[in-house]
Amino acid sequence: MADEKNIELIRGDPKKAIVKLSIPIMASMILVMIYNIADSIWVAGIGPEALAAIGFITPLFLLLVGLGGGIGAGANSLISRYIGAKDSKQANNAALHAVFLCIVISAVFTVLMILLLPSLLIMIGAGDSLEYALEYGYIIFAALFIFVYSNVASAIFRSEGDMRRATIAIAITAVLNAILDPIFIYVLNFGITGAAWATVFSAILSCLVMSYWIWGKKDLFLDLSLKNFSFDKQIIIDILLVAIPATLETIIFSALAIIINGMLVIVAGTTAVAVYTASMRIVQLAMIPLIGIGTAVITVAGVAYGARNVENLKTAHSYSIKLSFLLSVIIGVIMVVFSNQIASIFSYTTSSSVLAPHIATALSVLSLFVLAIPHGMMSSMLFQGVGKGINSLILTLLRSLIFESIFAYLFAFIFGWGLVGIYAGVVLGCFVGSTVGFIWAKIFIKRFGENLHS
Repeated sequence: MADEKNIELIRGDPKKAIVKLSIPIMASMILVMIYNIADSIWVAGIGPEALAAIGFITPLFLLLVGLGGGIGAGANSLISRYIGAKDSKQANNAALHAVFLCIVISAVFTVLMILLLPSLLIMIGAGDSLEYALEYGYIIFAALFIFVYSNVASAIFRSEGDMRRATIAIAITAVLNAILDPIFIYVLNFGITGAAWATVFSAILSCLVMSYWIWGKKDLFLDLSLKNFSFDKQIIIDILLVAIPATLETIIFSALAIIINGMLVIVAGTTAVAVYTASMRIVQLAMIPLIGIGTAVITVAGVAYGARNVENLKTAHSYSIKLSFLLSVIIGVIMVVFSNQIASIFSYTTSSSVLAPHIATALSVLSLFVLAIPHGMMSSMLFQGVGKGINSLILTLLRSLIFESIFAYLFAFIFGWGLVGIYAGVVLGCFVGSTVGFIWAKIFIKRFGENLHS
């Protein structure tokens, strides 16, 4: 059966598992980023203020969707470890606890965001983009449960190595969103709210499909029947030990985006935020292979750790870094060579044409980001996989909030490099923080092996 083959795969050769698991993840991530970029491209036609509004909403949205991603990472890690230890009963229970957490947490934060959104946007400097940001944000945050649940359901499929269906669900979201965006924004003349509704409707369909597979068709390795749910405080704690740090990591990324946006506004106004938003969408697209490999590492490392197999753990870490760096070199070269052509897709209207040369400049510098992060990202993913979420959180804190923001400020304001200084600071900070993470992960694996043989 397909589910048994998935289990055999994640319990076998780490190199083979990482490649086979990461390819569909990459495909799904490409689809996600394409529809994110589609949002930016279509919204850019409205004007720079609307595109900047997306830039201000994005860190807040990522922060809250990070709740789902955090619970998903915690569930993925714990379920994978139970699978590695061949404990199906606890694996099923852990998956059901993840869904329970999803319902409770998303309900609470939906109410909070609806109440606090205007104040938060003013606080982070939305300024001229405030009206657009509110129009877009109210719709997105009212549907928070959909996005949180989507992350958790996808993680459940990933934890047992079933990347195919996780990819199909995301493909549905991406394709439908790409179709609905121009219709809602321009044909129906909904403007920026059209982009929000397109995102919500496409995500709802994806969630319905995954729910059918889980509770309708019921052909997973895991069995999420309610009869398998037995409340266990320790499972909640084990999920949260990864989920909370993983969610805080998303908060750190959001905080970094807010800090960088603030610096950009000081240096060159809200137009600079629009430029950075567009550029980072491309950088995020370029990082998809790395994210795919890293997501696979969570599952493979979790199974290896649960099975107490130090060699598989060591192989998963070193191989994922080598593969990621090779792909990063190729992607970085493409970004530099075609920076002008890439920038032109955001300048197809008169009101947005001024952005193109600035986006090209940003891409030329930020292309180095994909070379600076592989060894740090894979180390963080390994820590998440083995249930050491705090370690991953500390690494993200060092890399993003501390090193990247400090170097960006130093280069932009102390050295007087302006916008280029902000971009360069982000790159150098990422590399320094990633190197710290790499060294820490190597030490952890070595000590894990020594403890097994002592």
